[in-house]
Amino acid sequence: MRVEGGGNYKQLKKGASEVVTRDRYLGVFEATKTLNRGISEFVVMSADTEPLESLLHLSLLAEDKNAPVPSKQAPGRACGVTRPVIACSVTSNERSQLKSQIRNCSSNMDILSSHNNSITWFLKDRGFDDQSIQEMLKKCKRLEGVQRERASENWAYLSSIGIQDRKIPSIVARCPKILALGLNEKLVPMVQCLVTLGSKPGEVASAITKFPHILSHSVEEKLCPLLAFFEALGVREKQLGKMLLLNPRIISYSIEAKLSHIVDFLASIGLNREEMIGKVLVRNPSLMGYGVDKRLRPTSEFLVSLGLTALDLQKVVINFPEVLCRDVNKALRPNVTYLKACGFGCGQIAALVTGYPPVLIKSIKNSLEPRIRFLVEVMGRRIEEVTDYPEFFRHGLKKKLELRQKLVKQKNACCSLREMLDCNQKKFILRFSSVDQLA
Repeated sequence: MRVEGGGNYKQLKKGASEVVTRDRYLGVFEATKTLNRGISEFVVMSADTEPLESLLHLSLLAEDKNAPVPSKQAPGRACGVTRPVIACSVTSNERSQLKSQIRNCSSNMDILSSHNNSITWFLKDRGFDDQSIQEMLKKCKRLEGVQRERASENWAYLSSIGIQDRKIPSIVARCPKILALGLNEKLVPMVQCLVTLGSKPGEVASAITKFPHILSHSVEEKLCPLLAFFEALGVREKQLGKMLLLNPRIISYSIEAKLSHIVDFLASIGLNREEMIGKVLVRNPSLMGYGVDKRLRPTSEFLVSLGLTALDLQKVVINFPEVLCRDVNKALRPNVTYLKACGFGCGQIAALVTGYPPVLIKSIKNSLEPRIRFLVEVMGRRIEEVTDYPEFFRHGLKKKLELRQKLVKQKNACCSLREMLDCNQKKFILRFSSVDQLA
């Protein structure tokens, strides 16, 4: 229905300083009256009103039953007056010829209001394009029915706990369910519980940014049982908080289907359940992200095949659990093949791995090859000497090996790799030179 046509059927009401006809109410005061009396179908307001504040209360009173028009001239013409009109109310009249049109217009306004309040428009207002919105709706079916008010509250809450505004869209895109969760029922309890585990400001915000899905889990059903599980392994509360906040994905792991199997596996290779297993998991939490049958057991069996004893395997897992997480064919086997090509025997490789397990996961090109070449060509030593001191591969080539080799050569000193490298700078200077000579 065009606004200009309303005057023909006396369906617009004007008021205050104007003549009030039976079904036309014109002006802010008269429009307010019709809203308060409950006889208004909808209110038409002029967008070019000055000051605009004079109309703001009408939007609140009319809730969704308000329609802006570009100019205040149109409502004036519709009401049959020459003066500009900033607001008018279309009222109920069962005998009106425009009854069906007015009801239809009112229904369309309801649909439009619902559309504007939908989650789609909320996300568009925050910079998401149509493709991103569709992907989010596929991830979370519940998102489609979320009201704008709830989504806005949850969005604001993420900002209030210290998450940078520029990172919130990425968080919501990865876990759109966050917008559908109850603020006080889900989000607030989880955040409060995580805060008690943290020791530094910003840790909780950082954890949520890393793994937004942490907020979708229940405190009672997920977090509390998880805390009890690790406490039974001897993990102290401070260590537990640090582990969870640095590796928040842990909270998504099933205790029965995943974590318990890992603990059983570590116990099967001889680690103590009440002390050592907890320390291993704290030392390298990423170990919990791997499957026992697909990764951990095959890797341990490969280490044993190199000649490591049960005690050697335990030492590897305790001191360098990250080695256990590497793929045999992609990481470990190529390094073993390279060491054999350099002239190391099976027993020597077992000694290297036992003494310094990362030798199996170091880069051949950037770490192993340059050091072995330096050992043989510059230092003039036999590769067998590394077997007695496997930590040779731990020391930096430029920062330590080259500098100390230079001084040892100047002094024409004879020493083992251990004597040369297994000491701090002060002891090395006292052993081979004065401070002035080193400078």
